[in-house]
Amino acid sequence: MSKKKELAGQKFGRLLVLYDTSERKHREVVWHCYCDCGNEVNVTTYQLTSGHTKSCGCYQKERVAEANTTHGMTDHPTHYVWVAMLQRCENPSDKAYKNYGGRGITVCAEWHNAEKFINWALASGWEKGLSIDRIDNDGNYEPSNCRWATRKEQQRNRRNNRLIVFNGKTQCLADWAEEVGMDFATLWHRLYHFHWPIERAFTEPARRVGHVS
Repeated sequence: MSKKKELAGQKFGRLLVLYDTSERKHREVVWHCYCDCGNEVNVTTYQLTSGHTKSCGCYQKERVAEANTTHGMTDHPTHYVWVAMLQRCENPSDKAYKNYGGRGITVCAEWHNAEKFINWALASGWEKGLSIDRIDNDGNYEPSNCRWATRKEQQRNRRNNRLIVFNGKTQCLADWAEEVGMDFATLWHRLYHFHWPIERAFTEPARRVGHVS
């Protein structure tokens, strides 16, 4: 195991590192920090030293408030997408942070400007019903790695997607559900909850009333 970096007493952005909490997250030391705004927060070594986390979340809230008074598009749906994107990547208190910022997913510098993000969205095919989708699920939020996708397209692009082989053909469950004409949830439950064999799961007719299978 590599030697622990001693960060107590150091300042990273608005965060002053107070002490090692003795907790570990993905083998990373978790430090208790004091933010300039007066809040306290626990942050890992990587989040601090990489510059990924610079405050308890107050900095991003200030950026959002600033944007609200400058670009005049706060009521546009893509503005809410922008806020949510930054929160899950940069606010350790956000419930989705562990799957985004906690994995090292960041938002590019250009998209810290709300107006630039909204302009990109409108020029890149945004329309109601679509969600922002990262092409590479381990990549960051940036123009070259993002697109607007339907719920089905996002399902196909999930990082934990499992490919299924049936009759010599390989594809994800969302595609199989469409091909065999069955509800996605029904197939998922048959395969991963009830552990049915693939052939039975794909070929046995679904019951219509009150049953998943």
